Amino acid sequence: MNDTIIKIDNVKKQYRLGAIGGGTLQGDLQSWWARVRGKEDPNSRIGSKVYAKNEKFMALDGVSFDVKKGERVGIIGHNGAGKSTLLKLLSRVTAPTEGNIYINGRISSMLEVGTGFHGELTGRENIYLNGAILGMTREEVTAKMDRIIEFSECGKFIDTPVKRYSSGMYVKLAFSVAAHLDSEILIMDEVLAVGDMKFQQKCIDKMSEVSKDEGRTILYVSHNMNTIRQLCNRVVVLDHGKVIFNGDVEEGIDLYLGVKAADAGVDFDLSETSVSYIKKNPPAKAMRILLRDKEMPLYEIGEKVAFSLYVHANKEVKNPCVRFEIATRSGTRVGAMYHKFEETLKPGEDRVFDFELKNTNLVPGEYTVVLVIYNTNELNISNDIDCIESAFKFRVIDTKNKLGIRWTAGWGSIKFEDPSV
Repeated sequence: MNDTIIKIDNVKKQYRLGAIGGGTLQGDLQSWWARVRGKEDPNSRIGSKVYAKNEKFMALDGVSFDVKKGERVGIIGHNGAGKSTLLKLLSRVTAPTEGNIYINGRISSMLEVGTGFHGELTGRENIYLNGAILGMTREEVTAKMDRIIEFSECGKFIDTPVKRYSSGMYVKLAFSVAAHLDSEILIMDEVLAVGDMKFQQKCIDKMSEVSKDEGRTILYVSHNMNTIRQLCNRVVVLDHGKVIFNGDVEEGIDLYLGVKAADAGVDFDLSETSVSYIKKNPPAKAMRILLRDKEMPLYEIGEKVAFSLYVHANKEVKNPCVRFEIATRSGTRVGAMYHKFEETLKPGEDRVFDFELKNTNLVPGEYTVVLVIYNTNELNISNDIDCIESAFKFRVIDTKNKLGIRWTAGWGSIKFEDPSV
């Protein structure tokens, strides 16, 4: 049985740049006569770019991929990569210049805040309107009305015209309608960024639920990689209108962010790096970190991360301390380790300190290490001497399949010991 619900076959979308007309016949004639004489267009705005006649722009250039029923596909890429254009083609807002799109099912889409809503109608009336657009009867929409209103958290305002709603209320009601009405495909374009964090998580949980329990297919565009990780089981990366990756979520995010630990090397120059609140020429400065016995910063699960920290003292520092904070690529701290030295750093002295990070419980993924050099006074109050947000990076891998499973980012970054029974 063929369970492909969306098939995109060599799709291209071309736009013509520049203004098509000047708004009046007189303005168009003036512009035409200026072009004939090789003069500046008298109707062009000062400082605006003037495009050549019939200059074309390929928003999508030969995009091809399939989506199966029940998949949750994230579409990521930089601004202008073609993400929104692709969703508009799938939603039939516009048509492709070349290629074909095959869709087997009804689509419910949110391409911008309030998509499909009429400002003069109340929230309740807009729910019926959206249901009718999807081909549902009034009775079918009425049966779902209470659940839609409860999820949207807009019960107090449901009989108020939506033109009076805030952008957050718009999103809450629009998402609730899209998630509860009968459609096989749900398309979302960054609209959750308007809602509060609690509602965003609520929406992600709901999308996961309808995908797993009801077999609905989800296409989700976002620049928030954490939500992509939580929701999607596959990503498509677009770049200048072309598909450059189609597959594993973490690999796709790595490619999109352009950050790979293996590319960072093992020798990190810190001499010109510090956070903004650290003054120039601090009492002690971290100069370098070297990952020992490695050509690339890749470590198997349980392998020790051995590294050396090079420090230069500008002034005398008594009882210096160092702290290493381990963070995921998204910046979430997963833990820290610290060490206090008994000796004193003397002015002009260069020292090398060797450390080992035991990553026994870190799961596969990329990690960034934050470095802080500090000391404490007699009241045990710490004072930061130097601080570097990204002192070095390393990646934990599982080529020997020690976990016995493929760890997913949604489980976290620490594996606890097996539970006792």
